[in-house]
Order: sequence, then C-alpha cells, then structure tokens
Amino acid sequence: MNEFYKISLGERIFRIINYILIVLLCLSIILPFLNIFALAFNPGKDAERGGIFFWPRIWSFENFMKVFEASNIASAFGISIFRTVVGTVSSVFLTAMAAYALKSKTLPGGKFFMMLIFFTMLFGGGIIPYYMLLKSIHLTNNIWVYVIPSLYSAWNLIIIRTFFQQIHPSLEESARIDGYNDFAIFMRIIMPLSRPVIAVIGLFNAVGHWNDWFTGAFFVRKASLRPLSTLLQEMLTSAEAMRDTLNQAAGTTKYELLDKIQITGNSLKMATIIVVVAPIIIIYPFVQRYFAKGIMIGSMKE
Repeated sequence: MNEFYKISLGERIFRIINYILIVLLCLSIILPFLNIFALAFNPGKDAERGGIFFWPRIWSFENFMKVFEASNIASAFGISIFRTVVGTVSSVFLTAMAAYALKSKTLPGGKFFMMLIFFTMLFGGGIIPYYMLLKSIHLTNNIWVYVIPSLYSAWNLIIIRTFFQQIHPSLEESARIDGYNDFAIFMRIIMPLSRPVIAVIGLFNAVGHWNDWFTGAFFVRKASLRPLSTLLQEMLTSAEAMRDTLNQAAGTTKYELLDKIQITGNSLKMATIIVVVAPIIIIYPFVQRYFAKGIMIGSMKE
C-alpha cells in the first residue's frame, strides 16, 4: 500500500482504472454463472415466477434428477470420457510429432508441406462430402468417428511448431552428441520443455471433445454410441417441444398440465450446462499452472 502512494498521480489513476475494469470483467463472467447455478438448483415452475438471480429461492435437485434419469446416461458418460481422453492424448501426441518434424529447417519440402497444411485452414468440403467420406471409410455409427477425424488440427500444429522453434538448437545438438536419436530427443528433451503449449492445446482439445454434440447427432444413429453432449441436447429439444405443445393447448387442460410440471425447458437447460461444464472446471486448476511460459527460463546457460 505504501508503494501505491509513492508513485505519481497519473500512475495511481491508471492503476485504479485498471483495477475497476478488471473487477467489472470478472463480475461479467462470474454473475451469469451464479445465475445459471441458482436456476439449475431451483424448481423450474417456481423459477418461472422470476426474481431468482444469484441464489436459489427453493433448493431442489429435480432438474438434475431429470437429467440423470435417462436410461443411457451412463453409456453417454462413458463415450464422452473415452473420446475426451483417447482423442485428446492421441491428437496432442501425433500433432506434436508432426510439428517437431516440420520445425526442422533441413526437412526436404518442409515449406511445401506447411503450405498444404495452411491451405486446409482456408477451405472446407462441406457437410455432405464430409459425411460421404466418413461413410466410405466406415466411420459412421462407429465410436472412432469421435477420435480419428480430429487427430490433426492445422491450427494446433502451427502453434506447437512455433513453440518448438523457440527451443534453442544447442539442446538437441548436445543430446545427439550423447547418442540420442530423434524420437528420444522428442520424448526426453522437447516434450518436457513444451509442457505449457502441450497443456494449452490439450485443454482446448479436451473441451472440444467434451462439448461436441454435432458429431453424435449427425454421424451416429446408434443411441448407445451417443456422447453426453448429444444426449443432453436431445433432452433439451424434447423439453422445449413439450413446452411449445402445452403453450398451444387451450382451455383448462393447458393449466391442469402446467400445474403438474415442476421442470421447465429453461431449468433443464441450466442443469445441463452445470453437468457439461463442471468436469472442465474441475480439471482446469490442474493445468493452469502450465499456461505460464516461465518453465523455459533458465533452461539455457551460455
């Protein structure tokens, strides 16, 4: 605090404005989540009255019971966990291997390959050709449709390659003198020094796999192979359809049906958000320490 008063008036005003902006930014992120939390743990029928902002008026787990009463919820969780773990690990490892090869200035045709990889970021074939491709290689209605098509990402490859290029070449030269081959250098030198970028890309991959509902909805017909996000999306669609049907009803029947409903489409949506987001929030603190690039400091002494 004493240091605050030692700086100039202009610097104090600048810091105060920065602190205010940071606090406002944090509130803009935290308050919507608190509202989602309150609505998720409040009965839907009661929430329709309004007045619920950051705390439930009546604590209830009915919304979550509705989410978890689906008969195939356990298999959906298993599919989501499988695709997230296997898809993330395999994608990060194979993308890092490709980035390590492409970072070499002595690789024949390296610039040409990078141009081809960058070209894939500019154009796409569309949903119908993509579906036809997956069907031709027998990936539709197959659990590996969640893993194999997403093994490589051009954007992730470029990010990892750029990070690898910042590692001083003398580290690799020293390892080669000690008798290490390329794979040993990659596993024992490059990967340990690249934990920040690996953690970031891994988190992005995991979030993408966990939240992806599109693949299960359009490329998989077997209910037993649908992931959690797709299952919850179908539940939300059914809840909204039921609500629309009731709103179109007339006479006393409408109000009699509404009186029997405790869970609304909006309350189910909030519970679904909590179920989907909670695992990512739990995992994030374990990888955020790698986001700092400071692990490279002190690795070179020349």
